[in-house]
Formats: sequence, structure tokens, C-alpha cells
Amino acid sequence: MRTRHSTPAALLLPFALLLAGCGGASRADGAGGGTGSGSDGKGSLTLDVGDQKGGSEALLRAAGELDDLPYKINWSTFTSGPPLLEAINAGAVDVGAVGNTPPVFAAAAKSKIKVIAGAHSRSDGEAILVKKDSPLKRPAQLKGKSIAVTQGSSANYQLVASLKKAGLSPKDVRLNYLQPADALAAFTRGKVDAWAVWDPYTSQALDQADARVLTTGQGVVNGLSFQVAAPSALDDKEKAAALKDYTDRLRRAQNWVFKHPAVWAKAWAKETGLPEKVALDAVKRTRGTAVTVAVDEAAVDSEQRIVDTFAALKLIPRSYDFGAFVDPRFNGDLPPSTTAPRTYGKAE
Repeated sequence: MRTRHSTPAALLLPFALLLAGCGGASRADGAGGGTGSGSDGKGSLTLDVGDQKGGSEALLRAAGELDDLPYKINWSTFTSGPPLLEAINAGAVDVGAVGNTPPVFAAAAKSKIKVIAGAHSRSDGEAILVKKDSPLKRPAQLKGKSIAVTQGSSANYQLVASLKKAGLSPKDVRLNYLQPADALAAFTRGKVDAWAVWDPYTSQALDQADARVLTTGQGVVNGLSFQVAAPSALDDKEKAAALKDYTDRLRRAQNWVFKHPAVWAKAWAKETGLPEKVALDAVKRTRGTAVTVAVDEAAVDSEQRIVDTFAALKLIPRSYDFGAFVDPRFNGDLPPSTTAPRTYGKAE
């Protein structure tokens, strides 16, 4: 269902730019789809960090947290969480940030990964969208309808959970597994009735694709995202110390974002090609609300529910103990994973 040519170029281009950093097929060069994007810091120790366009590197740089770095960071950019985790499994990357669902699939494949840090955000940006003139008013009306979603993404679980809350299952709807750019095209042309997606795509569709929110993931999904590391890096004393410092810098940078949403939105827009208004909407709706939290028993239990759900749907081959893929050594005095995210009030 490739219908890009019918989509207005002005709308598709920013999505294509984001797709290069946040979703879609892996790039050909680099382990697991990563592309080199420079380095920071100095010293004899090098931390290989996997990133996505407009992700950790841009965040740390905007917050000034890459100044006076006592070790080197080699950045590699990946198209999405799954290829980034493939690179960690292969030992090509030491650490990287992903959403709540890619680790579920990676661990199901017995990848060599460890979740070492978490963040809890609002889930308003995890949404099921319909057109403004759609007759659909509530999730229960999705029965028999066609829905675009990216398989294995956080939106995939949000859709499953929202359907369950409405008394439906995936068998009650027609799923179209599409990457965001193709889903946008299908949604724009009316080839699907709804689109399950995440920010910043949600914010851009609301701003430019004549979309409205049918329902969000708030109160339905866990709102967690993670830093995932290679066990080999954690077993190296010097790298483990650098990983602790790196996660501390990310925590401080996230605190900075909440206090400076417009400054970060401007930097994020420049990095990704997003319109600045859309970037600010996404920051206030989701991205700026994150609170760094411990990867504790509640977080593990919440992820276990995702594991069990996908196993029951045969989207992963088996259920397993998610806790076996967690290393809590950096929890320290971080607040529990159930700590409420920050809020800017109602997003525009």
C-alpha cells in the first residue's frame, strides 16, 4: 500500500526526514543499520552510543551536557529501536535509547541486552488518529475498520491495549502493518480508517494531516522508555562507570528540557526537519514530560504484561522473564517507575 505520490510534498518531506531517524528500514552501512555521526569528548575510554535522529546526542548537546566529557562518545545513528538493539546484541554498540516495546522483541529473540535506565513520560502522544470528518467517535467503533500501525512499535501495543479496553481484539479489526511514511500516505488518502502512531508523528498529523485523536495511550500503556546496554560493556569496570555518568547526563538534560521546552523544540526542529510548532507541541504533549526513574519491580512487571500480551497474540514466539534482561545497578536513589510524569497542562 505505497501511495506516497498522492501525499502533499510539503507534508511528506518532514515525515521522510523523521523516518530516516525514527523508523523504517535499516540503512545499509554500519552494524545493524547504524551510520557514524561523529564523536565527542576526550580520553582513552570510548563509549559507542546508538542513537536516533534528534535523540540523545541532540538532547545532550542542547543541554550542554557534552561539554567537558571525560571520555569519548562515538555516535551511530539508527533508523529505529530494533536495528539499534541488533547492534547492541552484536557488540557494535555499548548503549542506546529505545521505547517500551523493542526490548520485548529483542529479548524474545534471546538478544544479549540489559535494560539499565528508564524514563516515564505522558502517553498523550501515543494515539489512534482518525480524520476530522470520520464518523468514528470512540474506540469500540473500530470493529471491522482498517488501522495502520507499525509492527513491533510502541504504537502496536498501544493499539492492542486500547482495543482490549474497548472490548475488542486485533482479530476484530483489519491491521495494515506500515512504516510511518507509508501509514501517513494511506491515512491521507483515506485508504485506512485509523492510524495508531506516536509523537512526533501524532503532533504533525494533528497539525498538517487533518487528523483528530480518537483515543490516546494515557492510562492504557506504561509510558516507559529505556536505556539499553550491552552486557559486555557492563562487565567492563571503566565502561560501566562511563555508562553511569552517561545516564546521569541524560537525566540532567531531561530536567533541562522541561524547563526550556521552546529552546529544545527549536533545536529538535532543526535536527529533524520538523516544523517548530509541531516540535513544541510534541515536547509539551510527550517528549518534555519525561521523568528519569528506576528500572524497578513495577517497571519489570509492566513490561512483563507486554511480553505476555504479544506472546498470546503470537507476535513473539514465547513468553519469558523480562526481569532477566534488566540490570538495576544504576537505580540508586532514582524515584520509582510509577512516579507521575511532568506536565505542561493540556497540549494544544
